[in-house]
Amino acid sequence: MTAAAVAVRDLHKRFGSLEVLRGVSLEAAEGEVISIIGASGSGKSTLLRCIPLLEVPDAGEIEIAGEPIRFRQRNGRPEPADRGQVNRIRSELGFVFQSFNLWAHMTVLQNVIEAPVHVQKRPRAEAVAEAEAILQKVGLADKRDSYPAHLSGGQQQRTAIARALAMRPRALLFDEPTSALDPELVGEVLRVIRGLAQEGRTMLIVTHEMAFAAEVSNRAIFLDAGQIGEEGPPGQIFANPTTERCRAFVMRHLNR
Repeated sequence: MTAAAVAVRDLHKRFGSLEVLRGVSLEAAEGEVISIIGASGSGKSTLLRCIPLLEVPDAGEIEIAGEPIRFRQRNGRPEPADRGQVNRIRSELGFVFQSFNLWAHMTVLQNVIEAPVHVQKRPRAEAVAEAEAILQKVGLADKRDSYPAHLSGGQQQRTAIARALAMRPRALLFDEPTSALDPELVGEVLRVIRGLAQEGRTMLIVTHEMAFAAEVSNRAIFLDAGQIGEEGPPGQIFANPTTERCRAFVMRHLNR
């Protein structure tokens, strides 16, 4: 049996007295697209950030392609047991943030090749050739020498997606990739993500774009107060949810 591309089991995370994740478990198979929906504060972004250990969970297990991330206890708190393992696993996961997080002093091309050259130690010429192909894919070939300040929000987010793709990731994690964009720029980013789904990329997408999630997902997860309130195929979650809280959430957002 093939190991899941990404698996989390019984994940817990609290910030002070606030318990944000309360025993979340999910698995994403190779090539599967999972949309994670739910109200603000339901734990969606925290769940996504725990996978590459941008946030360290208080309890639970995380596996990438069957490899468990190892933890140890220090002063009563868990921490990664092997920083080298964390860095390696992070290099296998492409994370696209809400706020782009591009390096302002680097051109688009430099942003895309930085990690392949300096983290993965790939030859620069190879990284440049692959980056140019990726920029063509995301519609930014003509912006390769532009700086982030000269790009629209949609172009900056597509650059961020290109940067994630350049790492040849096992899975892509999107944390509300359109939430910081003006409405007229949302479509160009969703088109790129739609194309990646059609390529069979493994993706976990936190989003408020309900119609888009219904279209591209193999499975959707409704997170409610730090727990999975409902999960299933998009035809169920978006057209015929079985719980009242999921039904109310979906109807409210689909009718916007």
